Amino acid sequence: MIRLAIAEDHQSLIDGIKLLLEYEEDIEIVGTANDGEALFEIAQLKRPSLVLTDIRMPKLDGIELTKRLKQSLPEIKVLAFSMFDQTDAIQKMLDAGATGYILKNSPLNEVLNAIRTVANGNTYFDANINTNALSSENNTKKKGLLTKRQIEILELIAQGKTSREIADELYIGVHTVDTHRKNMARILGLYGKGELLRYAIERKYRF
Repeated sequence: MIRLAIAEDHQSLIDGIKLLLEYEEDIEIVGTANDGEALFEIAQLKRPSLVLTDIRMPKLDGIELTKRLKQSLPEIKVLAFSMFDQTDAIQKMLDAGATGYILKNSPLNEVLNAIRTVANGNTYFDANINTNALSSENNTKKKGLLTKRQIEILELIAQGKTSREIADELYIGVHTVDTHRKNMARILGLYGKGELLRYAIERKYRF
């Protein structure tokens, strides 16, 4: 029996998947949530065998949710369910611990196939995903040649944090953060006030 939990901030999609699985004797939905934090709590209580999760969600996104699940409940398999088809987003979910990735515009019967495939211990990728572009290592650094520290800062910028807040979180000086900001803008070819913030927000789920 596949014990499935679903994390998706659009309730209509959850309802659609419920209807799809209603008569599937080998699948039981043990919990649903509209944000990552709530799903993580459900997972701790219900111990699903598979989590189907969106990437972009409030409170805790799918990437962080997957990391937490694999750290505390490594036996749970994770299948990403997203509208993002960019290689960076897919790679980040794989690096977090997901073993499958299906796009939201896929037919529901393909979602069902993906659920069964990942639950059985195999990997599954949507037919529209270019798996040749994926690697076992995170290829983030190739994007603009940013360092690991700069990527950390860029992710915090995307969360709307100030230089002071970033400095406090990373235990570094404010001047160091500002220097990284200037260097990142130069490396990425960004000029003008607010351009780095705009870039960080746009790339939030594609680092």
